[in-house]
Amino acid sequence: MAEKSCPNRLVIALAGIVIQVCLGTVYGWSVFTKPLMAAHSWSNADVTLAFTIAIGCLAISSAVGGYILDTKGARIVATIGGVLFGTGTLITGFGDQIGSLTVIYLGYGLICGLGLGFGYITPIATLVKWFPDKRGLITGLAVMGFGLGSLMLTVLSPGMIAGMGTAATFYIFGAIFLVAVTAAAQFMVEPPPGYAPAGWVAPVGKAAAAGMTLGEAVRTKYFYLLWAMLFINITAGIALISQASPMAQELMSSTMSADDKAKQAGAILGVFAILNGLGRLLWASASDKIGRRAVFFILFISQSIAFYFLANTKDMMMFIIICSYIYACYGGGFATMPAYAADLFGTKYVGRIYGWMLTAWGAAGVMGPMFFAQVRQYSGNYSEALIITAVTLAVAIILPTLAAPGKRQS
Repeated sequence: MAEKSCPNRLVIALAGIVIQVCLGTVYGWSVFTKPLMAAHSWSNADVTLAFTIAIGCLAISSAVGGYILDTKGARIVATIGGVLFGTGTLITGFGDQIGSLTVIYLGYGLICGLGLGFGYITPIATLVKWFPDKRGLITGLAVMGFGLGSLMLTVLSPGMIAGMGTAATFYIFGAIFLVAVTAAAQFMVEPPPGYAPAGWVAPVGKAAAAGMTLGEAVRTKYFYLLWAMLFINITAGIALISQASPMAQELMSSTMSADDKAKQAGAILGVFAILNGLGRLLWASASDKIGRRAVFFILFISQSIAFYFLANTKDMMMFIIICSYIYACYGGGFATMPAYAADLFGTKYVGRIYGWMLTAWGAAGVMGPMFFAQVRQYSGNYSEALIITAVTLAVAIILPTLAAPGKRQS
């Protein structure tokens, strides 16, 4: 079908990025950790659990959302995601206002988490169909928005919290998310049958030509290998993300006030967010050239080295440099995996296939943050958790070795 008879795919891509930017603010959760702990005498583990529940619920809703997307269309799934994510953020503010962890778990953990899954899967599954000619690049751009979303939160939130309080900050962002995501969702439509960009010819004899069903995909070893790769890369990165603000503040001078530490940590997390976003674009674009498998091999071995050195540094500048690289690798894994899955399983049912694959995100979201928080609570530092993560990543290099045939599939 001629490209000119279709909606402008660049507009659809822009709408997808808007959705991802809003949803990506979930990665700024650690900015709220110390304010919530100080206001209510909650522990680090108590506050971290809200983030953990959200990522766990994301796994459920991404799988369900992928199925609905493939059967009912992208617009309805993205709209549901926007309503849930915005409403959940508003409820989180109310939970802080009344001092109820239960309400925060309900609002941020359950409702925001469900909205995350519905919202996240939609642009990914939709854009790989609109951009078969630039699969790695477009997924990189889309999830770059998710990575950069935390930048907005981490830069703006410390000042907002200091000036108007944590609850009001949640209320403002909740209203923004409710409007922005649901509006952008209306542009989420799939290409018509037979669509191909002008001048592009589909590769012959590839999985993408037909498209595996979910049942066919899960009967292959590749589904589980890709799941494991995603799980390990996310576990390492999300554990660091969940504790990045407290870790940074522990390295700051003891003479600094709590508010000054929070603001400086927010600025540092802003740098991390930029690297998270750029890493998604750069690694996904690289995967179009060197292959998805090669990218994951590099991600695992280099992060293993990075986590080892992070465990042994007490210097703030080295902390920032190392964490920036880990954030970039974390984002790169997210950006490369949708294209990897589309290469191997095709795009026809990629919504439900990748939706189920994102259960790895939920599992990692439960394991990683709570593991780091518990180790910090019992040992008094993060070094042991960082060393264990480094060893795990080193062992994981066997997975990309097994996860694809010898020739690149894109």
